[in-house]
Amino acid sequence: MSSSYFTDLAQQYIDGRWRPGTGSWDIIDFNPYDGEKLASITIATVDEVDEAYRAAARTQKEWAATNPYARRAVFEKALRIVEEREQEIAEVIVAELGGTRLKAGFELHLAKEFLRESVNLALRPEGKIIPSPGDTKENRLYLVPVGVVGVISPFNFPFLLSLKSVAPALALGNGVVLKPHQNTPIVGGSLVAKILEDAGLPAGLLNVVITDIAEIGDAFLEHPVPKVISFTGSDKVGRHVATVCAAQFKRSILELGGNSALVVLDDADVDYAVDAAVFSRFVHQGQVCMAANRILVDRSVETEFTEKFVAKVRSLKVGDPGDPETVIGPVINSSQADALSSVVTQALAEGATALVQGTTTDNLVEPTVLTGLPADSGVLRQEIFGPVALLVPFDGEEEAVRIVNDTPYGLSGAVHTADVERGVSFAKRIDTGMFHVNDGTVHDEPLVPFGGEKSSGVGRLNGEATVEAFTTQKWISIQHGRSFFPF
Repeated sequence: MSSSYFTDLAQQYIDGRWRPGTGSWDIIDFNPYDGEKLASITIATVDEVDEAYRAAARTQKEWAATNPYARRAVFEKALRIVEEREQEIAEVIVAELGGTRLKAGFELHLAKEFLRESVNLALRPEGKIIPSPGDTKENRLYLVPVGVVGVISPFNFPFLLSLKSVAPALALGNGVVLKPHQNTPIVGGSLVAKILEDAGLPAGLLNVVITDIAEIGDAFLEHPVPKVISFTGSDKVGRHVATVCAAQFKRSILELGGNSALVVLDDADVDYAVDAAVFSRFVHQGQVCMAANRILVDRSVETEFTEKFVAKVRSLKVGDPGDPETVIGPVINSSQADALSSVVTQALAEGATALVQGTTTDNLVEPTVLTGLPADSGVLRQEIFGPVALLVPFDGEEEAVRIVNDTPYGLSGAVHTADVERGVSFAKRIDTGMFHVNDGTVHDEPLVPFGGEKSSGVGRLNGEATVEAFTTQKWISIQHGRSFFPF
């Protein structure tokens, strides 16, 4: 069933037309598990990026003037389409991402939640009447669309993270140009366009350009049309996006990497903490920005926790993501697999001990659990985008807080304790955008501001934060009497 998606959607979507790019080379879309060639897509050029932005700008004004109840209807239908095609979309996620069936279900559940919120967002912007010191003057504050938004989505949750910016930006009256990751051009790009096209979105409002910076350089960022760039990806690329946007006076919303910690205090429910830690580290092979890279355990429960954690990790089935029993499928490509091998090699060379040391076969990376890393290890401070867990013992809360904060990142985290208020007090001391008490580190909800501190990003999405991200304020004053001018 999914093969038709790769045949029919292996194209650019520009100004309401499906067509091949005009670049001189193709992006080849591979299944990361078995290496099967899924699609070949001729890349978009700088000229096509320009066409896409011009189409979005041309159609956006009329869309913004459309009754928001009419805009809302598009996203109501898009939600129904996703529900109707859910099984087919899940198959595409398994094939293109190497996502397990559990992961595909998780991503689709969240995608539907965010589509439901986009239905509401169409009606969310509200104006204000603001008092004036002038007796006969009236101040009106309007929330208006920014115009056109450029969206760059990642490979790990491409359907969700494309929709998370694309749908709200459109619902709020903007045009959008979407550039999906080269490894997930269908799930993160053309599939999103097809669903919204079938839902009745007017042609030209959403455009998808499947391309590579080797072809277009910074053209996607520097183009004069987009007023906001929403980027999800690594902090290295995020810094470049921020720099280019700042030079162009564009707003950038940056959802970047993480090095989250899950902390097990001395009074925690150890069995529950083990379950939370294993999920937080190994969901989607650990290719999640919120994943628990570091698992900090109070020495008083270290032995019990470690034994149970290692036993559970050893039980995780690695293999074909199409098998419903598989928990860990392949990482996205060979570069990621090689990078993970290098991290493990570095940690062992620094003196770490492998409690579990998985092998790597092509893109299948088995889980590894390391402990005993030296306090100054660089491995402890970097994002590890794969199934490698670092166990770090600590003595008391003060040391735990210091270790958790000793990283350039500040995205998510969690703490486990029998005392909820103790957990909240601990959470307040962590330099991070999100933190969870007695839960995992991987969470996203449509109404709660999502984002990080430090190198984990700038800005927030979800709920009112999304309205702020994709609208701007416009002050219109009315003088009902006459102003006095001194000359």
